[in-house]
Amino acid sequence: MYKTWIKQSALLTALSAVLLSGCTSNSTSTTAVSTLNPEVTGTSKLKVVTTFYPMYEFTKQVAGDYADVIGLIPAGAEPHDWEPSAKDMAQLKTANVFVYNGIVEGWAKKALESAANDKRVVVEASKGIQLMEGLAEEEEGEAHDHEEADGGKILDPHVWLDPVLAQQEVIAIQAGLAQADPAHKADYQKNADAFIAKLKKLDEAYKSELKDVKHKEFVTQHAAFGYLAKDYGLKQIPIAGLSPEEEPSLEKMANVVKFAKENQVKTIFFETLVDPKIATTIAKEIGAKTDVLNPLEGLTDEDKKNNLDYIGIMENNLKALKKALNE
Repeated sequence: MYKTWIKQSALLTALSAVLLSGCTSNSTSTTAVSTLNPEVTGTSKLKVVTTFYPMYEFTKQVAGDYADVIGLIPAGAEPHDWEPSAKDMAQLKTANVFVYNGIVEGWAKKALESAANDKRVVVEASKGIQLMEGLAEEEEGEAHDHEEADGGKILDPHVWLDPVLAQQEVIAIQAGLAQADPAHKADYQKNADAFIAKLKKLDEAYKSELKDVKHKEFVTQHAAFGYLAKDYGLKQIPIAGLSPEEEPSLEKMANVVKFAKENQVKTIFFETLVDPKIATTIAKEIGAKTDVLNPLEGLTDEDKKNNLDYIGIMENNLKALKKALNE
């Protein structure tokens, strides 16, 4: 996954002086932005670089008009397999703040070391959240994509799909922006509170709409909805593991088919950024239909055309779940 990465870093070193640095910091800096960049004043904006869509959206909501927020991973790209280009590394190098989820971005720590800047504020939004371990059948072949917990367990990074845990990520982002730009601390707090209010409303909708569904189990393309399922009393049956590109074994597919038949599952969920052929195959096998359950790892052109954002897609996910679980 990282083969081109070192080459890109070397190229950038040769092409741009911005990569010439001997210091590195992988933790959140305690240096205020006024020290980081003397040109940043009360009338200037922070430069905030984020990784994939949820991190961009959460940060944009908190930053409001007080920062320029850049998303490195483009719409339609699958973030598990994405690699930064030389241009991306330059963006990272010159950022006042860098926001990433953690675990999903397997390249992030090496990128921070290469594009070293000991005065950049780094926010690992999932840090401090108690992460779930992947199921045994999800772990084979996935260690290269996800960090390991004690005992070699694979950690599940998909906390942004839980409206409750998403609030914690927003709080972490707010703290990082306030650290980098204390002059607008109250503004970041106000913006964070406003977005958290929307997340709380979303949480209440999930609780209310899913409380009395007929079934509690749903089959989805990859194991992205563990936190959401746990919070709302559901159980996800993933076809693939924590990585959407992971190919399930024939035994795994047979087990999913068996479960779906025994439990009269009538909908198999697929997602927008990954080939749905496996989900479609299983649906045909059991005579079920397919529907989208969006893991929000990126927006498609269709999403953007329909002016969908995090809240809108999560509301669509709720509608799809409620419909499927009441069949």
